[in-house]
Amino acid sequence: MSISSPAHPLGTTWLRQLTTLATLALLLLTLVISTGEMVHGQLLKVGELMFNDPAHKVQYFLLRADPEKPACDPTVNVDREIARQAAAAAGGAPTSHKPDDLDDLLGAKTFDEAATRASLSATVQNCIERHALHDSLVAHITPQLKAYRALETSFFGLFQFGTENRPLILLLLMGVTILATTVGYHHISLVAPRHPRDFKVQAWTMLAASSLSMWSAVRYYQISGESGVPIEDPHIHFGWMLMFGSLMAVSAWQTLRPHRPENSQHLGEGSWLNALKAVPLAGLMTLSSAHYFFSTDHPSGLAIYTNALMEFPNLPLQLALFIWGGMLFKQSRLVDVFMNLLRPWKLSPEALTYIILLAAAIPTAYTGGSGAFVMAAGAIIYHEIRAVGGSSQYALAATAMSGSLGVVLRPSLLVVAIVAVNKEVTSDELFHWGLYVFFLTSTLFFVASQMRRERHTIEVAPVRQALPAMLREVPTLLPYIAVVAAVIAFYDGVLDASLNEITAPIIMPVMMIFIVVFDKLLLARGFGPKSEHLAFAMHRETGVRSSLGVATVETVEHLGGYMFLILLSQAAGGVIERSGIIHLAPDVFDSAWTAMTFMSISLVVLGMFMEPLGAIFLVSGTLAPLAYKSGIDPVHFWVMVLVAFELGYLMPPVALNQLLARQVVGDDLMEAADKEVASQSFYRRYERWILPCAVMTLGLVIVSFAPLAVASFPELQGWLQGWMLPPQP
Repeated sequence: MSISSPAHPLGTTWLRQLTTLATLALLLLTLVISTGEMVHGQLLKVGELMFNDPAHKVQYFLLRADPEKPACDPTVNVDREIARQAAAAAGGAPTSHKPDDLDDLLGAKTFDEAATRASLSATVQNCIERHALHDSLVAHITPQLKAYRALETSFFGLFQFGTENRPLILLLLMGVTILATTVGYHHISLVAPRHPRDFKVQAWTMLAASSLSMWSAVRYYQISGESGVPIEDPHIHFGWMLMFGSLMAVSAWQTLRPHRPENSQHLGEGSWLNALKAVPLAGLMTLSSAHYFFSTDHPSGLAIYTNALMEFPNLPLQLALFIWGGMLFKQSRLVDVFMNLLRPWKLSPEALTYIILLAAAIPTAYTGGSGAFVMAAGAIIYHEIRAVGGSSQYALAATAMSGSLGVVLRPSLLVVAIVAVNKEVTSDELFHWGLYVFFLTSTLFFVASQMRRERHTIEVAPVRQALPAMLREVPTLLPYIAVVAAVIAFYDGVLDASLNEITAPIIMPVMMIFIVVFDKLLLARGFGPKSEHLAFAMHRETGVRSSLGVATVETVEHLGGYMFLILLSQAAGGVIERSGIIHLAPDVFDSAWTAMTFMSISLVVLGMFMEPLGAIFLVSGTLAPLAYKSGIDPVHFWVMVLVAFELGYLMPPVALNQLLARQVVGDDLMEAADKEVASQSFYRRYERWILPCAVMTLGLVIVSFAPLAVASFPELQGWLQGWMLPPQP
């Protein structure tokens, strides 16, 4: 898919500006809330250091609000009170009710002066101390304290607001970006709409999908209200209805006023068969899921499963922040700095691609999603490989596969999600074997890349020439390293938040903002790297404000379609779960080899249609127990799941990562790449499909069956056990 021109003037005027500003505001709000939580934690620590008074037992947390004066009386005369109680006991207050049987069991009550005195003395002493603490607290409430606690409680209110309303923020972000995607016809589909009939079919599909989603959301709210239990978070229900209602209105307008591209006179109306390829994948998921739920008399099912995304809103929000960070990264010249270090070595396109993919594995690991990385950095990878002489088909293959290698590395969010719902495995085990899987798949890609060359030798410039030239480029890199180090040091030293899988989605966009600002300041003064190729540099803005604006616009265009796809993947998973299709498999397989064959094929197919996070929850409750009972080690199984999913994202007919690569590279370049090899061999014509699929298929076969071979053939254990493959029970 590619980004087509907006279908309506609103797409380029006030509506586009409004959605861009709203998205920017929501992303910044998410950053501020998350950073505010870190800041608040540090403010509490500083407050304890500044206002603690151990001598008077005063701690800062007691000063965060004005203390209430104790209601007890510290001037009680203990002797007088004892005398009063003794006289009352001796007089025996008459009672009209029958003595309690329990009192008879315990025996007659007598007045114990010693116990009463001890109790009264302790009570009075406690009251005196409470009054003394109150007076001490009041004395410590100074103007400086009031100013500090006003600052601290403001940050507390900020992150408390964010914690309580994170699902609503996610819902607003999805609504804004999906609406903008619908207006501009930017949804993820097999082909981008180009002909008038393509736009018509996409509008009709979105109208039907949004209408069914709207009705399901209404029924979900009605059923929840009829249950007799107060509806939790009713504003979320109204938010869903508002989002789907807005999509209905936009799609209805597009149906009544179909879009005709400017060059439609030359393109023609297009064929209805080809127009079906322009149907949004998320819209197709909506129609198929709604058909199942409605046919089983469960109209609210669609809304229930899509609403399940609100149970873990942090992950989609982190995904959005990472994509935004990737778009900001594209606006800086940091890529040119990195490539200028490599260019003196005059590496072949295949060797350079290998290094780029190794470097790309690190940010992929932090997101845990290959699709997100392809959207964030795919265009950069494509243009860099083309700039060093790589063919278009090879560059597209590397772009599609760029996010497939790092999902098994620490600290992948997918691995964290697997561990969270599967107690049979630990993150250390998965990351340990994931590292070997990473070396396996990356090496397979390099070997396959070398085999496609006429000369299989690795070309590299002499060290005495390349090393000095590379060192001359290092000073250009140092200022950027300083910015990165300063941001990391600030979060680590000041906010006590080291860079990890939890903080990376927060720190990385902030880091990219500072890098963009710093880069544009250097550019204005003529400092910094020079862009070696205009094809990619021409997409960069020269000013800070314009760079932030363009990066946010690209984020909206990519995020809306991807969010919609993630949302409906939840519904597709619900259909698979409720239909019981997984249970058609036997309760247990007689052979681990047969079980692994079934599992790997099933997971590849599942990866073709589902977003990974939703698929993990589905697999955890269905295929995983079956695999364990069939003799497959849990660690082995889940490492295989990750590889199978990545192969599924590269396989036709959907091939999500291929579609995302098409989206970020552009339809024109894709068509030019196909024309470039139209007269060449079958492999050259379809290299962008064959190369990544072949590499990941071979990787999946090795990961799936080599451990079983080690278990079946003891002579292999000494060679492979404990080196590359997960252990067997």
